[in-house]
Formats: sequence, structure tokens, C-alpha cells
Amino acid sequence: MSYTGPDFDPPPSRRFRRGPLTVALAALVPGALLGWAVYATVGGSGDDGGDASTSAGTSASASSLPPSSPGTPSPGGSDEPDGSDRSDGSDGSDGKKPSTSPGATSPSASAPVGTGPLRGKVVVIDPGHNPGNFRHTAEINRQVDVGTHSKECDTTGTSTDDGFSEAKFTLDVAHRMRAFLEGQGATVKLTQDDDRPFGPCIDERARIGNEAEADAVVSIHADGSGTGNRGFHVILPGSVDSGAADTRAIVGPSRALGERIAGNFVRATGNGPSNYVGGGTGLVTRKDLGGLNLSTVPKVFIECGNMRDSKDAALLTSGAWRQKAAQGISEGIVSFLRG
Repeated sequence: MSYTGPDFDPPPSRRFRRGPLTVALAALVPGALLGWAVYATVGGSGDDGGDASTSAGTSASASSLPPSSPGTPSPGGSDEPDGSDRSDGSDGSDGKKPSTSPGATSPSASAPVGTGPLRGKVVVIDPGHNPGNFRHTAEINRQVDVGTHSKECDTTGTSTDDGFSEAKFTLDVAHRMRAFLEGQGATVKLTQDDDRPFGPCIDERARIGNEAEADAVVSIHADGSGTGNRGFHVILPGSVDSGAADTRAIVGPSRALGERIAGNFVRATGNGPSNYVGGGTGLVTRKDLGGLNLSTVPKVFIECGNMRDSKDAALLTSGAWRQKAAQGISEGIVSFLRG
């Protein structure tokens, strides 16, 4: 997801402000960032674009995640439903036929889980974009109400220069997260599992989490910024009260969720926060994203890296690194839900 688009400007970089809800971050992120700094100094996989098979602070539980699922690199085009540069190129689909009719709300749900620390908790994972979106440009260009204004239903997503699509990346990370979180006892639902021709639209993505009464929702993305821009950032909802959008009740818990994810992402991957937004905190607050504005449950986005930078792209295309990314995000969710 890039920061250029038809209806908004790039958010200014800002410094993180301490407040009552930053206690968790104060306890978690500094140590993780220190570990990342040491890791970067001695030379880690983030510097040479390797598979990142080892990283500072990686938990032993990484081995509990499944191996990388196969996938053919494919071109995308834009970023989140807020970008403008789309592509109609092939996504390298494996020919799997969608099982759900267009427009239907059919999140993929896990089987009931009996035991684990997250027993009774519901987590919704939103893999950004659908691999089939490029075939349905008219449908995904349709305007939908996001509370504060209208916006495209969805976009194709971005891709690396070699053609590995954001849609393939997000779905792979979502599958790894689902396995991890189910192992912790959570009930996990995906907003899409490449089981429908396109979408869902951004308003429906929010509705899936709301109707599931999710305890936490995370939307997975990879950015499409300029070369040299590196690192992850977590996007938090700002306080919005306009039309169908009212985020006031979720701003606090969403920030707590985002802080936990940011700290654990650094620790699991050994990669640092964005060098182009967020003022080095890895946290960005936005009020223009429909997926956040329409949510009534704690929700954040995470941009795991920049697909248009060759060093970040080398990580994003590595199955070993995606496993660590999934672990970091998942452990952040676990930390948030356990309090």
C-alpha cells in the first residue's frame, strides 16, 4: 500500500507520544528495537537480502509454524484500496476455482478449538487484496461508502519488481498466522482465502470483523513505496466520528494491539521500523482508511515491508522470513489478548 492516491496526501512523519496507553510499548518495543540495532550493526539478513534464517530475538516457537506454501510470483499493481496505480497483469494463479459468488460474505473460519491460552477468543485476519482482483477491474473500481467519503471497493495490490504479488504475500502470511493462532486455542477467520473471484470490498472486510465480534483484527499488507524506503509500520485508526464511521471506542485498544505487534515483529524478524513514515516508531495513525474507519472492534493494518525496494523485496519473497513475520504478528496478537 503506497501513500499516493486520488483522494489523500502522504501522512506527515511524527514522533510517538507517550500516554497511558503506551505502557505496553514502553516495556516491549525498546528492548526489541535495541535488539534490532545490535543485529543491524553486526550484519543481518536485512542488509544482504538473504532468507533471514536467523535473527536477533527469534523465539523458539517459530518451528511451530508451517513450511512455506508454494506460489508462483505474479505482478500486482497498486497498494491498499487507497492507491491509484493498478495493473491487469497475470497473478500466476494455480487455476483454483473460486467457490463463493461475488459479493458474498464468506470468511474462512477455523474449526472450533478446545484448549489453549486463547480459548474463546476470535481473531480475524484480513489478507490484503485478492489474487483474482486484476480480472475484475470494473467490480473493484466500484465506489463504496467508507464513512467519511467514498473510495474504490479494492485494488489489485502492489508487487515486487520481479512480479511477486502483494496478494500472494498476504495470503501466505495469513495461512501461517492462522496455524499459529489456532495452536494457541483461538478461533480464526480469514476475510478471504482466494475462495471468491474478487474482493471483498473494504467495507465488507470491516463488516466481517464486526459481525464476528472479533477480539482482534489485523489486515496484512506490503507497501509499494519508492526504492530506498525500507522497514515495517503498523497503521492505527485515528479518532473519527463522521457518517457511518465512529472509531472512538476502538482507538485505545487498537493502539495497544498495534504496539504489541510492532514490538514482537521487531523481535521475531530482526528488522527495524520504517525509515520513511512513523518517525522511527513503526506506528502511524490514519483517518482515511475505510477498513479502520468502519471497524467496531480493535483493528490495525501492518505494512510488513516495501515491495519496491530490492532489499525488502528479498525478505518478502523468502518463505523463511514470512514465517518469522507471521510469528511476530501472531505473538503480538497473543500478547494483546492475554493482557
